Amino acid sequence: MIPEPQDDGDFPWWLLVTGGLGLYFLYLILANDIYYQVLWTLRTGIGITVFVTLTAFGSACVVGLALATASLSRFLVLRQVARFYIEIIRGVPMIVLLFYVAFVIAPALVAAWNWAAEGVGVDPIRTRDFPLLWRAILALTIGYSAFIAEVFRAGLQAVEIGQIEAAEALGLNRWQRFRHIVFPQAFRMILPPLGNDFVAMVKDSSLVSVLGVHDITQLGKVTAAGNFRYFETYNVVALVYLMVTVTLSLALRRLERRLRAKTPM
Repeated sequence: MIPEPQDDGDFPWWLLVTGGLGLYFLYLILANDIYYQVLWTLRTGIGITVFVTLTAFGSACVVGLALATASLSRFLVLRQVARFYIEIIRGVPMIVLLFYVAFVIAPALVAAWNWAAEGVGVDPIRTRDFPLLWRAILALTIGYSAFIAEVFRAGLQAVEIGQIEAAEALGLNRWQRFRHIVFPQAFRMILPPLGNDFVAMVKDSSLVSVLGVHDITQLGKVTAAGNFRYFETYNVVALVYLMVTVTLSLALRRLERRLRAKTPM
């Protein structure tokens, strides 16, 4: 038999080492003018990264939940359309999707808007009026919604059918069954993979720098190209991402344990 991992009871030496490294680099930032200047330059990029991640992940969850429910629908057309979307999007690399959305889909949306606006007398817009920031958010939403849809689908299917039938026998309609019976139980199951996707999006948000969006990575590249301090600059960039991802991972793990403790055996 394969022994079960005992990570929950082990002392988190990795966290101790990570915290030590974080304190060391924090000391360098406070004591070294170069590190401090780099962090001060990246301050706006941190806000952009947080905004892109939260907006794209929230939108991806909404789209993913819609895709998951469509893939479980009793209608064949909805199931096939949802499966087509999920399989196609999951097969495209994120950076390719960013370029495709930014330079193919976005101009097509602008052209469609202008065609529809022409009939109602609304002034047309130009492609440049569609900001690259929102093109990047749209690309991340499309890309991650396909993966999140599979997470939601697995969680929804894990709920016992007997509970759903019992709720139906009690007179609950479809929305009430989903809200009070299915989703609360599915949420506990999908939280770990959903949290992993959120942490992954924080890291993948660095890809928006290829479109010139002024996130942490883009400002880091600009800063390093200007002061030629690549070692110091990318140390700060890596530290910022590491602090965010480790903090999120620990918070999600704690939330998962609390939900697990509240779940009746």
